[in-house]
Order: sequence, then structure tokens, then C-alpha cells
Amino acid sequence: MSDAIRIGIVGYGNLGRGAEAAVSRNEDMELVAVFTRRPPASVRPARAETRVFALAEIDAHAQEIDVLVLCGGSKEDLPRQGPELAGRFNCVDSFDTHARIPEYFAAVDERARAAGTTAVISTGWDPGLFSIGRVYSEAFLGGETHTFWGRGVSQGHSDAIRRIPGVADAVQYTQPSAAAIEAARNGDGAGLTTRDRHRRECYVVLEDGADPEAVREAIVTMPHYFDEYETTVHFVGAEELERDHAGMPHGGVVLAAGEHGAKTVFDVPPGLLSPRSPEELRAELL
Repeated sequence: MSDAIRIGIVGYGNLGRGAEAAVSRNEDMELVAVFTRRPPASVRPARAETRVFALAEIDAHAQEIDVLVLCGGSKEDLPRQGPELAGRFNCVDSFDTHARIPEYFAAVDERARAAGTTAVISTGWDPGLFSIGRVYSEAFLGGETHTFWGRGVSQGHSDAIRRIPGVADAVQYTQPSAAAIEAARNGDGAGLTTRDRHRRECYVVLEDGADPEAVREAIVTMPHYFDEYETTVHFVGAEELERDHAGMPHGGVVLAAGEHGAKTVFDVPPGLLSPRSPEELRAELL
């Protein structure tokens, strides 16, 4: 019998395809199946051996799965799927709506504790790797911590735009402000607002007959995603989007200013190094 961790993937967009590729590169994992809301026959996985089933059939495969990787969008999919599936499976997800992480954690935690499962939320780039950087920075340096994302594609924000009625496809770039980064480097970042730090640039393909002004308004006023930022919306054709915006570039910077320094160790969880409570860390640094 194989000792490999048996993985199920829920959702097969960019994240789902990435998870499929990642599992194939880890010898201690094996992919059981992809589960989708779309008709399974319409999904073409990258690996010919990957099985695809309807999400409604997932309970029939429960005994085959050790961990589910949830690859749905943070705006609409994960708030429902995360708590629901954590009540029956061990789960990992990349929920990335920072302002809603505390409530999302509470909902998933309640269901997982009741079911005796384990759920790891908000893993990935940010929240995820950058979050750990923020905790280490504050624990060792004190002072202020500033995070700047991009320039790069935000998959979560792009997905949120694609959910707007009238949108056929979309890509969103986050652009950090060079002036804000310089201010943070110089120790003058305390007064920077959300709008000061970043701007968002959207490239949108409309469905036939869609009202561009209605779509633009829906984007720039979307809470937690665009309403606090300077946001520019460009309407483009499908060919232009595929030609010029098919890549997935990303980057970012975490800057910390403090009064002292120290060496780190790799086997101490960053949360134990921080004077903050777990609730504060989830709400403010994740």
C-alpha cells in the first residue's frame, strides 16, 4: 500500500492547474481526482491520467482522499466551500480577502473542530509567504511593517472581476507606488493610506451587449477589492487579452523598520516569536 498523501483538488482554474502540477512533482503525494462544478467532460486536465468528477460526487470518494486542496475563488467560492468541506475533509486553501480572514477562519474552524478535521487556510503568496515575513519582521525588529504587492497579476482580483455580469474575461494587475516604497524605506511610511500604496489596473473583455459603464462602476466600487484603490479599467478584445496578458508575473516587497536585530531559527513557528495573540496575527498580518 502506498504511503503517499492522497490529494483531491476542488476547482480547475489557474490554481487547480497549478496544484495538479505541484502534486506531480512531490513523490510523497498522489492525485486522486479533480472535482469541478462544470460538466466533468468539459474539463481537460494537463495530465492525461488525472480523473475528473463532478463536485456533487465528492462524498463518494471520501475514503480515497486524505487532503482536499480548495482552488476556488475567494469572493464567492471559498466562503461557502471552505466551511462546508472542512466539515467532512482535511483541507488546504488560499483564501486571500485579507479583511475577511478573521470571519472566514472562525467559520472554517467551527466546522473543522466539530468534525475532527484539520483545515489550513490562506496559504500562498500573500496571505501566506509574505505573512510569515511580516511576523518575523515584527518579532525581531519591532517598529513598522510595510507590504507592497506587484507589479503583477492578482488571480483573486481577476477572478472577482470575471464574476461580474457582462464580463467575459479579465486580468488585474497590482502596481505598487514607487514613492510609497521610498517613503517606507526612509522611515516615513506611517501615514501611508491604502490608496497611497498601490493602484489597480484592469483589462476586461466584455460579453456582447454588456454596458461598459455599468461594469466599470461594479469594479471600482467592489468592497475589499477595488473601492479603496485608484483603479483603472481598460476594455480590450479577447485576442488582445490573450496576446498581452496571458502571463502570471508577480512580485512584492516586505519592509520592516526597527530598533534592533537578531538571528532566526527555522524550527520555531513564527507565531510563537510574536507577542501578538493568534487572533491579532490573523486579523492584521495574515
